[in-house]
Amino acid sequence: MNSLRPIFADLHLHTVASACAEVEMIPPLIVRRARELGIELLAVTDHHSVENAAAVQEAARAVGIEVLAGMEVQTREEVHVVCYFDDTVQAEQWQEMIWKRLPGMANRPEFFGEQYVVDATGAYVRTNERLLQTSTDLSFDELFWLAEQWGVLAVPAHVDRPRYSLFANLGVLPETVRLPGVEISRNIAPQEALRRFPSLRGLGMVQSGDAHRLKEMTNSTLLKLKEPTAQEVRKALLGQEGRSVKILEER
Repeated sequence: MNSLRPIFADLHLHTVASACAEVEMIPPLIVRRARELGIELLAVTDHHSVENAAAVQEAARAVGIEVLAGMEVQTREEVHVVCYFDDTVQAEQWQEMIWKRLPGMANRPEFFGEQYVVDATGAYVRTNERLLQTSTDLSFDELFWLAEQWGVLAVPAHVDRPRYSLFANLGVLPETVRLPGVEISRNIAPQEALRRFPSLRGLGMVQSGDAHRLKEMTNSTLLKLKEPTAQEVRKALLGQEGRSVKILEER
């Protein structure tokens, strides 16, 4: 049986599949930056897309960095939620479902930016011409209900930010949703987040980079896990079976 071990993680980053990401956000450069920071677990969480997750996984495999397939979903209320999957099959099925909940419009690259699918080397594969930088028709409650039905780990993203966040857009923690934990941005310390949002007390908390450029990746979240999986991260957030999460100052 594997024993628990400490793992430094950044569980929210974007690749060039996200229109708002810089062109440097390609698999080999992401992996190189992760190695520089001592990050052992990454999550690729592009806007409504998992298309580059497998490419980052392939690029990271040779250097022993684990990569979770993930997605950042925007609810009807414009709240951002990061979702983590057990494997790429589940991720692709979730993507298919989410795409049906988007408006079905074409992307406007001159306004939002291009959405590129790449391979493990960062070479161009194709352009996603679907509008991804928008809201789904799912409410916050509906998204979390679906996540529970699918066994997907869903976590409200950057809850301290003044836009696209749980408190900015909903005002309070919904009593109708059982949250496994929350994510705070790299711009706030945990104690300050608790001071500003007392209702977070008692919830597991990760701090992620939400990186759209390499310099925004962060290594402040230390997880204690048996293995680097979405379900182990869930247990860490909930403090179950010895798993845990701690936010440190960036090393």
